[in-house]
Amino acid sequence: MFAVHLLSFYFSKLKEDQIQKVDRFLYHMRLSDEQLRDIMMRFRAEMEKGLSKDSNPTATVKMLPTHVRSTPDGSEKGEFLALDLGGSKFKVLRVKVSDNGKQRVEMESQHYPTSEEITSGKGTDLFDHVAECLKDFMERKHMNTKRHPLGFTFSFPCSQTKLDEGVLLSWSKHFKARGVQGTNVVDSLRKAIDKTGGMDVDVLALVNDTVGTMMTCGYDDQYCEVGAIIGTGTNACYMEEMRHIDLVEGDEGRMCINTEWGSFGDDGSLEDIRTKFDRDIDLGSINPGKQLFEKLISGLYMGELVRIILVKMARKGLLFQGRMSDALRTKGKFQTKHVAEIENYKEGLSNAKEILDDLGLSPSEDDCIAVQQVCTIVSFRSANLCAAALAAILTRLQENKKVKHLRTTVAMDGTVYRTHPQYAKRLHKVVRRLVPDCHVRFLLSESGSGKGAAMVTAVAYRLVSQRKQIDETLAPFKLSRQHLQDVKDNMRVELERGLKKDTHHSASVKMLPSYVYGTPDGTERGKFLALDLGGTNFRVLLVKIYSGLRKSIRMYNKIYAIPLEIMQGTGEELFDHIVQCISDFLDYMGMKNARLPLGFTFSFPCRQAGIDKGSLVSWTKGFKATDCEGQDVVDMLREAMKRRNEFDLDIVAMVNDAVGTMMTCAYEDPNCEIGLIAGTGSNVCYMEEMRNIETVEGEEGRMCVNTEWGGFGDNDCIEFIRTKFDREVDEGSLNQGKQRYEKMTSGMYLGEIVRQILIDLTKRGLLFRGQISERLRTRGIFETKFLSQIESDRLALLQVRGILQQLGLDSTCDDSIIVKEVCGVVSRRAAQICGAGMAAIADKIRENRGLEQLDITVGVDGTLYKLHPHFSKVLKETVKDLAPQCDVTFVLSEDGSGKGAALITAVAQRLYSHT
Repeated sequence: MFAVHLLSFYFSKLKEDQIQKVDRFLYHMRLSDEQLRDIMMRFRAEMEKGLSKDSNPTATVKMLPTHVRSTPDGSEKGEFLALDLGGSKFKVLRVKVSDNGKQRVEMESQHYPTSEEITSGKGTDLFDHVAECLKDFMERKHMNTKRHPLGFTFSFPCSQTKLDEGVLLSWSKHFKARGVQGTNVVDSLRKAIDKTGGMDVDVLALVNDTVGTMMTCGYDDQYCEVGAIIGTGTNACYMEEMRHIDLVEGDEGRMCINTEWGSFGDDGSLEDIRTKFDRDIDLGSINPGKQLFEKLISGLYMGELVRIILVKMARKGLLFQGRMSDALRTKGKFQTKHVAEIENYKEGLSNAKEILDDLGLSPSEDDCIAVQQVCTIVSFRSANLCAAALAAILTRLQENKKVKHLRTTVAMDGTVYRTHPQYAKRLHKVVRRLVPDCHVRFLLSESGSGKGAAMVTAVAYRLVSQRKQIDETLAPFKLSRQHLQDVKDNMRVELERGLKKDTHHSASVKMLPSYVYGTPDGTERGKFLALDLGGTNFRVLLVKIYSGLRKSIRMYNKIYAIPLEIMQGTGEELFDHIVQCISDFLDYMGMKNARLPLGFTFSFPCRQAGIDKGSLVSWTKGFKATDCEGQDVVDMLREAMKRRNEFDLDIVAMVNDAVGTMMTCAYEDPNCEIGLIAGTGSNVCYMEEMRNIETVEGEEGRMCVNTEWGGFGDNDCIEFIRTKFDREVDEGSLNQGKQRYEKMTSGMYLGEIVRQILIDLTKRGLLFRGQISERLRTRGIFETKFLSQIESDRLALLQVRGILQQLGLDSTCDDSIIVKEVCGVVSRRAAQICGAGMAAIADKIRENRGLEQLDITVGVDGTLYKLHPHFSKVLKETVKDLAPQCDVTFVLSEDGSGKGAALITAVAQRLYSHT
């Protein structure tokens, strides 16, 4: 028993001695975590250089855009061909993808040998060979009955400007066919296919094998956004944010970047970790000074690197008693598969003896242990370096997504990763140690390069189909100039009809007289109370107007909520609530006994018979209090004050918010004679010639007309621009068939139009993987403020996804792009048709005054105009285009409904005192 223990101790000591001997000899090949983190940082810097247009030409990591902009979503289907050229064998595949309730992929493939004569001969011969193999495969599989989409996996660095185009930058591995570098390889393939004849194929995508690996796993795992190959060669790809890719136009969404990391270090940045053995490998290669990182890692070089080390150790008498065989001296005799066999956990030493015997050596037990340790150090260094570069990519993804903990999947392929018994485990362990905040799943790709090319083609096929359907859905929102001219012309007709006594009743634009005969002249002064009712909040204001050299306005206000049950209760309840709020405000200001002149901003269509008389035409914006329509709302307010019997106020003026907006701006700019509201609702007022207002007595001077243009189109005159989504929104509204123009232009409805479009696209499987969340089914959930946020130029798609997640919508990057596009077309159309209406009014004023050119200011208020990132710009552009003889300036109004009400009251008092 003692003898067994002694023998075991002796063997362990022997093994330890041999390992230490090798460790000392290969000291520089051992890399600490500190060194690996340093390499991570260097790789990150090279990635950034490669992404920048300015530094890309000198970057060693080329970061090539692949024009693959989407990973599989599981809805791909069809039959595809794939070619895989890049390794020792060429492969043709038929891939059937189905999504009939279950994601299924069926594959058939055939390998064809590619001799050195072909890989090193003329480029035309190489592509002719590929085409002939493809034809043979298609004939065997009886595939010549219909046209097939084809994906071409070409595992060499290419510069791509489109998915189906790629210019070869340089050959790698053992390929060096002449006349191919600098040419478009897809063109070469198409020409060879045409020349060979007898095939009906459509080459849709050129794919790098690493991208194929990622796409294959992406079909099964939608978290997959990185692909890496460690085989004959090595490379990685990942999904980068478009806004960071200088080499490609556009900043929406993501694109797969083929890093071509094999050339990392070609500028000398890895010289401190390269050893004399690595330099020998490089000098003996077909491309000295190139692909230096690949030469430290990949299967093409790993076995040769071990052989060179063994030769050096033998020469120093550290192995084989200083003896060498001819085989050991021969390049390529020690292969990477031997490294894997020697590192086998149980049979490694016996495999080592057998392999070394075959090389004509007579290894001792010591020699086998030492050779096994050499293999371990070389393969471990390879895994460490790959792990450092992968960790750099993962930290970049984490930063792009602005998350503390990244959950992602890395697709892996390559003979070294697949067949080496320890490699994968070592790689995973080191990656997780270097990026502890990343939850990384490693997924082995199945037929990555071939199936992946088919998946890229399938995704491209799906995206083309989706794009066509989305374009068709959104086309009715994209208005031509003629459409807008027709809207302007029809608006002009309705303005005229609204002003005439005979047609006023049937006009969709009511053109209501406001009995405001003038704008402020600067002499207004005094204290005024203003009420503002027009939305879910009600305001009471005290406005102090000072005249003279230092004219100014000071305001004090309080906001009160109007509960839904009051908005939709009885008229008496609504006005009692308003008076209760006034009473509270007067108490708050200590002014219960003051008899103040009052201006009442009432932002609903009213037919006025005087400045303090107005009967409600119809409720809008969600109000539907009973017994109000057709009634004089000023009288209703007075009656409510009498019921309260606490205070006495002088109601001087009833004001529309658009008129208030105009008056506020006119106080600062006498040229302001139009008021526009572009917010929850939409409306315009302007100063019309009295002679044109047939519904009011008098011919002299001007009066402000409240157009109530929200009702434009209620007589079907804009049906040519209404879509099925507008009709759905109208059918679900409180006032079906009314306020059609407002329902296409105002903040109350734009979000609802977007929601209807999103539901339609989702039902057709074009969004959110066809899953309609309960929240998306809820009317009003997609508020217009989300359009403003989503369309902001400063908002990354990640933040768009955040907004959609708040709405219970689990969106992909592609979904976010589509949602942003939908928001864009809806808000752009709103701004354009609002601009067409404004152009009609500006031209009418110009013609009223007999001017060649009109210079006028529009006072504007409303959240849509103020907060939406593009609405105001599109509105102005449209007005300029449709009314070229009008120089229209838009000025933001400051509290038109509050300050404006007080100014109208003040102007009314001034004009009244002069009569």
